Amino acid sequence: MSVHHAPEPTSTEQAQVVTYEVRGAVAVVTLNRPEYTNAQNSQMTYALDAAFVRAVDDDDVKVIVLAGNGRHFCGGHDIGTPGRDIDRSFERQAVIHWDHVDKQGVDSRFARESEVYLGMCRRWREIPKPMIAMVQGACIAGGLMLAWSCDFIIASDDAFFSDPVVRMGIPGVEYFAHPFVMNPRAAKEFLYTGGRFDAVRARELGMVNHVVPRADLERAVFDMADRIAEMPRLGLALTKKAVNQAEDLQGLRAGMDSVFGLHHAAHAHNAEVGKDSLAGLDARSMARSNKKADGDV
Repeated sequence: MSVHHAPEPTSTEQAQVVTYEVRGAVAVVTLNRPEYTNAQNSQMTYALDAAFVRAVDDDDVKVIVLAGNGRHFCGGHDIGTPGRDIDRSFERQAVIHWDHVDKQGVDSRFARESEVYLGMCRRWREIPKPMIAMVQGACIAGGLMLAWSCDFIIASDDAFFSDPVVRMGIPGVEYFAHPFVMNPRAAKEFLYTGGRFDAVRARELGMVNHVVPRADLERAVFDMADRIAEMPRLGLALTKKAVNQAEDLQGLRAGMDSVFGLHHAAHAHNAEVGKDSLAGLDARSMARSNKKADGDV
């Protein structure tokens, strides 16, 4: 398969946290913070958005693959690395709203998360080209949002999925697709326990399309992408829109809107009764708690 590299992004920072290449008719967008399990800060969010726009604008690209560099696909939102940039402004793309940086409380949190979390994932869900998430290792919390924004998921047999934010008193991540990507009873188990669903369990519940050995993951993803790329571009775009519209008619978008309010009620409660909107938990304390929930020592 021929490989050609698209022009580099104008921002050096974007080139660092997300990489972009084209393999035949497939654009490969890769999360590139492996030292932090590809934790998603705002810099990565906007680098992803720029990469997706490039893929859509390239008429030779038929399919987009979203991947993660290193052992893990994505360990979640960045809540504690040196690159955490919650107080930094970016040019807003997903919603028309005021900047969050000079605001306080809900005024700040709602503005930021409407844009960089819920708004961006909704924007990416509507990308007119098919998107495949190639998932290995951890796909946790914010990582779920990235994978669920794609059309389907191919996972390695070492992949696992988890949304442990109920531990913070928060009813799931902002892109609340849980009852749609799996059944409602499974979604309750997933959230109530905060534990891991392995790749096989995720496939049984309909969240994952295929599970393959880790060594075969890339080949399986690109075999699927090449099959899809044989279909006409407009037919793929219209089919994607048709399925998305059916999901929205079943309540996906309205459900997310309603839960987003609950999500921010939880943040506000945490900030009112504790020291911050995350109930005083950071990446390390969450990781320790999650290991206990999963029975690890």
